[in-house]
Amino acid sequence: MKILVANLGSTSLKYRLFDFAGGQERLLARGGFERVTDYAQTIDACLAELKNGGWIQTESDLSAVGFKTIMAQGVNGCVRLDEQTVKAMEACNSMAPAHNPPYITGIRLFTQRMPRTPLVGLFETAFYQWAPEAAMRYAVPEAWYEAGVRRWGFHGASHKFIAERSAELLGREDVAERTRRLYVDGDNTSVLQPNLRVISCHLGGSSSITGILNGLATGNSLGMSPQSGLPHNNRVGDLDAFAIPFLMRSSGLTLDEAERLMCKESGLKGLSGGYNDIRDIQAQAAQGNKKARLALEVFIHQVRHWIGAFYLELNGADALVFTAGIGENRAELRQAICDNLDQLGVVLDPAVNSATKAQEGVISAPGSRVKVMVIPTNEELVVAREVRRFLEAHPTQKTEDGHLRQQELQSH
Repeated sequence: MKILVANLGSTSLKYRLFDFAGGQERLLARGGFERVTDYAQTIDACLAELKNGGWIQTESDLSAVGFKTIMAQGVNGCVRLDEQTVKAMEACNSMAPAHNPPYITGIRLFTQRMPRTPLVGLFETAFYQWAPEAAMRYAVPEAWYEAGVRRWGFHGASHKFIAERSAELLGREDVAERTRRLYVDGDNTSVLQPNLRVISCHLGGSSSITGILNGLATGNSLGMSPQSGLPHNNRVGDLDAFAIPFLMRSSGLTLDEAERLMCKESGLKGLSGGYNDIRDIQAQAAQGNKKARLALEVFIHQVRHWIGAFYLELNGADALVFTAGIGENRAELRQAICDNLDQLGVVLDPAVNSATKAQEGVISAPGSRVKVMVIPTNEELVVAREVRRFLEAHPTQKTEDGHLRQQELQSH
């Protein structure tokens, strides 16, 4: 079973091809395209690379194409991406303007290019389906909640990978197995003892913190949209709800302009004076740029804030995990985030931390009650695994015109 995972950005397409033959899982090929202006041509080029590399002979060699979809109105979990689901994604374009439109474009083009190949999406909100309701509600009128105004949580594929892999590394195969089967078994409320408490820090161009109890998410720093939570590279993060109406009334800011500024000119970019790459911000801060230094301090403060929130909710932590571009590579930021947390049982080994970059390992001191770990995330592998499970649970059948159709289209 060969599954292609397509990661779509506003001007990029990155792909990985996995093979699950014989009960094994192998990464066969990976690649990508930047500065994409024509997705149809790029999809053709992607398939051509797979054929030229000998990984597939025709598109029919692919059992499915998987997508790390963001959000859709009334849809969650791992589902077949039919037109009804795509329209549900369109209904959320205003909440995920940087993410949903390119995925929708790509999904429709893949459908046209490969009509006989099932397209399956694992929504980034899926990991939070079983989080406590109190952690996912805003204090708004019931009608607002019914309309979708609630905390959804994102980066689900990444945090699910961390939940599973950290459990394996900590010798808790029972927790790892629960996490692996989460979308198959659904709400698994069976009690596992002792509790395994993990705080997962996905820190990158887009960042979030998740609390994980026995493999299940207890909440996420991201809320109703990917614009919330921690400050992102150029997206705002948490903001008082009255800030926008205040600026619209006081300065004549339009709603469209406010949305553009929050999505493209805020976050670390807004704080630092125009820099949105953490490497540039750190370099500027080292040269004495006060705005860049402030951007780093705000970011660190917010990360610590959310770690503290989940530490309290979980009644401690067995592991604090750093992942994604910043979390895996920026030792100095990991150090700053963990400074002066010894009373909470968090003590780094400075030498090991400094030497750990983009590799799996424990970076805490031997006497640290909380194991501090770096685990490179693998969102594409999570998507591929869930697509495989979806196909096994929902066998395909041929229609009269020879196209493949899923017998069931519901989330599992």
